[in-house]
Amino acid sequence: MASDPSSSTADLLPKEEEIAVDSISLNYELDAAASSVASHAARTPSRARRRFDVLQRLLLGADAAAAVIGGAITALIFGTSLLDALGLIAALVCFSIVLSFMLGLYVDRDLLSWTSGLSDAPRAMTAALMLTWPIFLIALALDTGHTVGIALVATVLTAVADSVARALARGWAHRLDPLRQRTMMVGSGMVAERLAERLERHPEFGLEPVGLVDDEVHTVESDAPLPKLGSLDELDSVIDEFRIDRVIIAFSRASHQQLLSCIRACRDRGVAVDIVPRLFELVDSGPAFSQVGGLPLIAISMPHLTRTSQAAKRVLDLVGAGALLIVLSPLLIAVAIAIKLDSRGPVLFRQVRAGRGGKEFKVFKFRSMYRDAEERKRQLDEENEADDGVMFKIKRDPRITRVGRLIRRTSIDELPQLLNVVNGEMSLVGPRPLILDESKYAAQSWHARRLDLRPGITGPWQVSGRSDLPFQEMVRIDYQYVSGWSLARDIEILLATVPVVLSGRGAY
Repeated sequence: MASDPSSSTADLLPKEEEIAVDSISLNYELDAAASSVASHAARTPSRARRRFDVLQRLLLGADAAAAVIGGAITALIFGTSLLDALGLIAALVCFSIVLSFMLGLYVDRDLLSWTSGLSDAPRAMTAALMLTWPIFLIALALDTGHTVGIALVATVLTAVADSVARALARGWAHRLDPLRQRTMMVGSGMVAERLAERLERHPEFGLEPVGLVDDEVHTVESDAPLPKLGSLDELDSVIDEFRIDRVIIAFSRASHQQLLSCIRACRDRGVAVDIVPRLFELVDSGPAFSQVGGLPLIAISMPHLTRTSQAAKRVLDLVGAGALLIVLSPLLIAVAIAIKLDSRGPVLFRQVRAGRGGKEFKVFKFRSMYRDAEERKRQLDEENEADDGVMFKIKRDPRITRVGRLIRRTSIDELPQLLNVVNGEMSLVGPRPLILDESKYAAQSWHARRLDLRPGITGPWQVSGRSDLPFQEMVRIDYQYVSGWSLARDIEILLATVPVVLSGRGAY
């Protein structure tokens, strides 16, 4: 089938942002620059990663145990039969775990969620409220005569038991010495030493200070000063030699670029990074901060896509794509007929794109250009309106057919990609599928991170400007989406895509 050069749409990869830790705020620069350097090939599971995996299993077990306790007590209170009690308990276990997963209660976010779980409280409350409805339906199906009472009592008891069980799970995990994180400071002086002392006094954080790295070590009087492990240029080798799991940046006289290089070294090795903001005395504790003995920390978490997360995403793709193909089949047939009547050429075209892990695949789209579009493209080079040196974009491209202009503006030309989703080559939501000519402009090592997920029919680029976004901006948005992926975020993007498509913003 013919290829459509118009699909040379931008593909997004993360551009590096900067980070400034001066004054009260931490500029977004540091966070994005730190994230953008993570090399997919270089990442290996660290003790910190294994540590959280243990906590994740403990929390899942705590949720299941709480559901069993809540269901059993509820059954005793209302005198239900053994069979009904088992059904209620099974429903509570299943729905509790599913809702906790969907709301990110098994996600490694920061030190605060590891230590106390306080940052999880709003999502835990939401999970409890959502749990009421499926349990109400289960109680209704059991026909016990106490539908509302069973739903309310079972939910409340499960929520209370869950908070206790999760606290016990965290407390037990903190006692496991092999799971403590070996922690190193970048910087020296009063803040670094105060932080080290507080880590020693608060073993519940599971952080074991090993030493510091700095070029110009400035110390104050301390009962147990941290040993210097090396200079900033040696940080990567120090991390390997001393088996460091976490690095805390606690004021250094190093330059901005040196600190960025330090964070790159940490991220390449799967090491978590926290930053003590300057003027920390004036920073109120809030949801963006963890605290160690009163010292606020801003965490740069290590993104990690688990097999469970990817399986959930695949289920959403198959269910969503299958349903859309059935519902939209009359529209697909009508568009195919219109394309055939409007101009010569095939209804569909296939174009090679870069997919997950760099593997090539052929994307399906409705043909929206005349058959000689590729030859005419060379004649229109001077009219290219894209100024990023990568893409080819003309708002009123003369190569587009009459039907093509309509289906491109409404994004109907993308609908055949539902077949790619069913085939497992694409996802409903994901990074932009780059054509091969454009993928060479995203060749840096950290760009591979965006290919951890399948490319999507829609994505953050779709709801953030579509064709109006320059290439590097699209790349940055793509990377941020992959790094912070969640099922809730996919659903949010799918819902946001509808008004964007209807408005036609950025589509041409």
